[in-house]
Amino acid sequence: MASVVGLTFNPFQENTYLVYDQTGECVIFDPGCYDSAEKEILHTYIKEHKLRPVRLINTHCHLDHIFGNADVAKTYDLSLEIHEGELPVLESAPKAANLYGIPMPEMSPAPENFIQEGDEITFGETRLKAILTPGHSPASLSFFCAEDAFLIAGDVLFRDSIGRTDLPGGDHQTLLDSISQKLYPLGDEVVVYPGHGPRTTIGYERKNNPFVRG
Repeated sequence: MASVVGLTFNPFQENTYLVYDQTGECVIFDPGCYDSAEKEILHTYIKEHKLRPVRLINTHCHLDHIFGNADVAKTYDLSLEIHEGELPVLESAPKAANLYGIPMPEMSPAPENFIQEGDEITFGETRLKAILTPGHSPASLSFFCAEDAFLIAGDVLFRDSIGRTDLPGGDHQTLLDSISQKLYPLGDEVVVYPGHGPRTTIGYERKNNPFVRG
């Protein structure tokens, strides 16, 4: 059975997720750790729980989700994995950081592997399915674990809300379609781990989300 642990980092209060199972193998999703103290929090959790990071994945490449990419890649000798459609977002991150007045701590490494919709992310005894869920960004990916009924959703779906669509590459209707056509059919029992804020479930959002009712 897989475990999901969220650590909240940086001025945007972004959720970084560690997904691991009894083998100790671990995937790091969206490392948003910005300064040395936040990086230490991440590394300490990994060390204390005897985890072995084996993959580094961005659900999408907005700056608050990639601040820690370089540190994680160097510390654990990992290659970055994203959807190819997120490359322009990744490359524009330093410019976006300057606009927010929050300089990039380190440049993210370039990706060495591209994830496509339907790809299976395997580690330890765990398997996640990649689902293309654009709208918040051009090629956001969500990752679904059917066996343990959870979803790493990036900034697509939040508790009682959805991702913003006013950034470059965003589109409101596309985001609504991603949620209604790709995520809601996964099942009401599925726990959703969003890029910001508390976790939720598909069933709760289907009934209560003011933007997308199922």
